[in-house]
Amino acid sequence: MIYRFRIILDNDTEDDVFRDIEIRENNTMEDLHNVITQSFGFDGMEMASFYVSDEQWNQGEEIAMMDMSEGGNTVRMMNETVINTVVHEASTRLIYVYDFMNMWTFYVELGEIVEEAEGTDYPNLMFVHGQIPDEAPEKTFEAEQEEDLFNEFEDDLDIDDYSDLDFDENWN
Repeated sequence: MIYRFRIILDNDTEDDVFRDIEIRENNTMEDLHNVITQSFGFDGMEMASFYVSDEQWNQGEEIAMMDMSEGGNTVRMMNETVINTVVHEASTRLIYVYDFMNMWTFYVELGEIVEEAEGTDYPNLMFVHGQIPDEAPEKTFEAEQEEDLFNEFEDDLDIDDYSDLDFDENWN
């Protein structure tokens, strides 16, 4: 089967920049990495990783280009991971980060799964929209604000009313 992906540059401008590609489901994540870098005009020489994502684009498990893990931690490798073991009907989104110094970040979403077309070479760049900027969009990393943040000092106890502390009178 053929997977059709839309790869969208994460930028804060009004200009959308994306590519639509087709790739075989049994290709590796490294093959997907290569077609993404080529379709956006990168040389492919920088470090990169995919991250499994949920419907809200939260970053999950890493699939790395090179194993930089330490100790007993293991990480899935792009060249050993087949696309259809990561992406399928129940899990359609990935985050792709290229060049960790510049943090080119892309949203990768499975659009559809189709039969292989005769006479088509895969991977296949189907559609190009927008030009990639000269520099990676700036990233700001901020913690999410919770409306009801936990405050360890707000426990609704009146420190002047010892009768509510529920101590046994003869606790000594």
